Amino acid sequence: MYILKNAWISIKRNKGRNILIGIIILIIACAATVTLAIKNTARDLINSYKSAYDKEVTIGFNRENLMKDFNPGQEENREEMKDRFQNIGNYTISDVEKFADSKYIESYYYTYSINLNGNSIDKAEIEVEDNRFGRKDNQSNYDFTVTGYNSMDAMSEFITGTYQISEIVDNAWDVAFDGNYVFINKELADYNNLKLNDKITLEDDDGNTYQFEILGIFEEKESEDNMSMFSNSVNTIVTNSSAVNDITNSNENIQGNVRPTFIIDNYDNVEKLQEEFYSKGLDSNYILQTNEDLAMSGTSSIKNINSFSTTFLIITLIIGGIVLFVINMINIRERKYEIGVLRTIGISKFELTLQFVCELVIVALISLSLGAGIGAVSSKSISNNLLENEISNSQEKTEEIGRNFGKEGRVGGDFKGKGMPVVQAYTSIDAVVDVKVLVELLGIGLSLVLVSSIASMVSIQRFSPLTILKERS
Repeated sequence: MYILKNAWISIKRNKGRNILIGIIILIIACAATVTLAIKNTARDLINSYKSAYDKEVTIGFNRENLMKDFNPGQEENREEMKDRFQNIGNYTISDVEKFADSKYIESYYYTYSINLNGNSIDKAEIEVEDNRFGRKDNQSNYDFTVTGYNSMDAMSEFITGTYQISEIVDNAWDVAFDGNYVFINKELADYNNLKLNDKITLEDDDGNTYQFEILGIFEEKESEDNMSMFSNSVNTIVTNSSAVNDITNSNENIQGNVRPTFIIDNYDNVEKLQEEFYSKGLDSNYILQTNEDLAMSGTSSIKNINSFSTTFLIITLIIGGIVLFVINMINIRERKYEIGVLRTIGISKFELTLQFVCELVIVALISLSLGAGIGAVSSKSISNNLLENEISNSQEKTEEIGRNFGKEGRVGGDFKGKGMPVVQAYTSIDAVVDVKVLVELLGIGLSLVLVSSIASMVSIQRFSPLTILKERS
């Protein structure tokens, strides 16, 4: 106890020197608190961006496998390659459901597309001779591509803004996924003088007809490389997967194209999942693909902020440590006679060293407390400024998706995992400077004190009390 008492008396007696040390530690504490808060904010942002995308797996062609041993210079190789593509085994909705029955898959959705011809409506087309290739546009054997979605999550063209609803029936989304309802391109609607609630009839190659009611009209975002009079989706008719499935079940001659997306629990399980798919009958010419690169692309700039704040913190600590070390060396030289007296009256080297360290620890704790408070108040506004742009972008994207689906202000949470980070402003100081930050700050501060105390520890061990008193006299 007397060591602490002597340390406190010494602090009060040498106010100027200890105030200087306190100011240096205060500045370090403020800088460290703000930096650690920024790192916390950056970490939250990175986690938010990671969770902004579901861990998606899709099925694509294994082009490396298909192109193996292919020599484009030989005619027989080209024919063999053509046969390979034509003979790739297709998969059905029942296959997708079988694939989805896996411990690695959390959920799934899909699109189901078929081709039909018009019965009561005409295909939007205009024949324009292409002088470069000597061919005509719109050479498809069918009039329309009918794409069925099994849920809103599957409607990626609307979520990304490629398609945007311009007209829609009230409460359309309550019935859109159950029944013969469609959304058609505005250009096709204008071409056939169609409006909401009108009915259209399509037919297959065998003359079977299928009637649909128009729930909405959408427009496609213009593509710079589209040289046609109409947009690429002008003859695309959007419906639900149940309607498409009913058509394919009624006529086995209609070939559908299924495009599933599986939501997995971890990217590390993709290889295991792929082997499981192969064992369940997936053709080896298919391969599983993920959106991992896309999910991580939004974190690069935030990682730079995190890296910069770490570098700044290290530089601050190095400079602060050096300054404190030098001040302590000067302090020891100035108190050399005091050390000699204390040693002469019987204070051991250990006790004396402990007293000097206690002095620094007391000053450090006071300064760290003040620095943490000042830094915490500052870090809240600094962190919110960093988040401001992300919050604004998140809100804008939420509103944009709402407009794409023809519903203003649609709740963004409906599309969690579709590229929207969930970012919120900090409303309290402890949300930015939490217990972890305070513990880290305390560790940093005490580490600096111990490092800077090395000067006093070494000097006290080297000093001889008789020599000190003799030099003084």
